[in-house]
Amino acid sequence: MPPQKGGDGIKPPPIIGRFGTSLKIGIVGLPNVGKSTFFNVLTNSQASAENFPFCTIDPNESRVPVPDERFDFLSSKIPAFLNVVDIAGLVKGAHNGQGLGNAFLSHFSACDGIFHLTRAFEDDDITHVEESVDPIRDIEIIHEELQGGDKKLKPEYDIMCKVKSWVIDQKNLFIEVLNKHLFLTSKPMVYLVNLSEKDYIRKKNKWLIKIKEWVDKYDPGALVIPFSGALELKLQELSAEERQQYLEANMTQSALPKIIKAGFAALQLKYFFTAGPDEVCARIIRKGTKAPQAAGKIHTDFEKGFIMAEVMKYEDFKEEGSENAVKAAGKYRQQGRNYIVEDKK
Repeated sequence: MPPQKGGDGIKPPPIIGRFGTSLKIGIVGLPNVGKSTFFNVLTNSQASAENFPFCTIDPNESRVPVPDERFDFLSSKIPAFLNVVDIAGLVKGAHNGQGLGNAFLSHFSACDGIFHLTRAFEDDDITHVEESVDPIRDIEIIHEELQGGDKKLKPEYDIMCKVKSWVIDQKNLFIEVLNKHLFLTSKPMVYLVNLSEKDYIRKKNKWLIKIKEWVDKYDPGALVIPFSGALELKLQELSAEERQQYLEANMTQSALPKIIKAGFAALQLKYFFTAGPDEVCARIIRKGTKAPQAAGKIHTDFEKGFIMAEVMKYEDFKEEGSENAVKAAGKYRQQGRNYIVEDKK
């Protein structure tokens, strides 16, 4: 069967941000909203999480496997990973020197996406740096600080605005110019709303609708994901059997798999599987990557000598039971140089 040309005419949208696949997503928020607790339960780490502002000074960094039920079926040994960074809390006026000042904005610049974590739970034992719980106010404070951190780049920003029409026309040469500046406000955000365990289980909180309305207005298209740091911490301390029983008894589930997948997607990352008799490996690529460059993720020689790619869908493999059976069913495909690699079940 000759290579198919189905993807030859598809032009992927431009990607704003650093090129490559070794990307990081940072956890941003005010002090004492649950960032370090979230980092710990997400990455199974032991970063300090205390009841006082600026408990985190130096950023904590770890990586977490991207959950995918296909791994269990394929017996994969090498999953895809999401690199996560827990960054010191920002306070109002940080870009002007308040709190720990703006030195930590460089930590945000080093990240390619943001988990914007805000607090929507009441707890008299956990202080709030603004002395009250108001997640809308807190979200606006963080956005103001990130915008303030970009102000020193205002002259360059004005120049960049002049190439906006070129960006809209998807001329990647000019996008590369923009990408060099790593503007804080251009980074994709996933909004995480930290609820009490009770509110998360019953799926009710007075702030959720207001937060969604704010995000839809000021950051349209961004995801808002409720979770409970308290619940996730409790689940982490239980055995696998106890955890399952607790979730079933409360008719709920952990939000971490959804959050990890959302962060991975926000970084414009995807992956494909390579399979052999001894190992299945998830190969991380950027969205829009074509077959030769994807082959280069396996070995550089594969990109240089690329002729065609042989591909099959996971669902076809699962249904037919083997690679030979997929071929016999006519579901095996050969793709040419312009094939854009998919990640479809």
